[in-house]
Amino acid sequence: MFPLLLLNELSDMFYPRLCTACKEPLLAHEHIICLRCRIELPRTDHGLFHDNPVAVKFWGKVPIEEAAAMLHFHKGSRVQSLMHALKYKNRTDVGITLGNMLGYYCKQYHLFKQITAITAVPLHKERLAVRGYNQSAVIGEGLAEVLQVPFKGEWLERITPTATQTKKSRLARWDNVKDVFRVTDPDGIAYQHILLIDDVITTGSTLEACALKLIQSVGVKVSIAAIAFADR
Repeated sequence: MFPLLLLNELSDMFYPRLCTACKEPLLAHEHIICLRCRIELPRTDHGLFHDNPVAVKFWGKVPIEEAAAMLHFHKGSRVQSLMHALKYKNRTDVGITLGNMLGYYCKQYHLFKQITAITAVPLHKERLAVRGYNQSAVIGEGLAEVLQVPFKGEWLERITPTATQTKKSRLARWDNVKDVFRVTDPDGIAYQHILLIDDVITTGSTLEACALKLIQSVGVKVSIAAIAFADR
């Protein structure tokens, strides 16, 4: 019987494991994202400033405690490759890895130290049935592993299916999502400080709509985090 290490090496020869970000072959000790990409992915400095670009997105719209994204998002980038694999290629392992990385980013900058639970922007049940998983929830689960805070994916529900937001203006995005979410247990989330998670922040309309529903419960505070922020 071949040793396991030799079998793995033979497998890599015929079915090479590739970095999800740069598509280069992974070394034996690398997993999902190669070490070079982990170092070179375009990290933000949002953790250094309370008035960072993500937080500013929500000023005057919804009261939040803290907000940050870990990476800059640009079309054609390695970050987009990661997001595409997570959302459309059934790569939940990428979501867990990114969630773990976001957790270490939060610890590095001492972010979200007061949160009591994590939840995620929900998918409508029809889209969830097609995709099989909620990519933001997968990120949240990976984040919860590192921050040691419970993930509560059932706290928010998307009650109406919506069209894609990709090519909509900010106003159109808001009209598309403002009334499509609900809190499933308003009394159960009372007095929680909830970290609300999404994959990529563009206009912030979806997160705003979710946060506005959450803060209607007594004593709820909301902070916001995402893997990436789409610079414009």
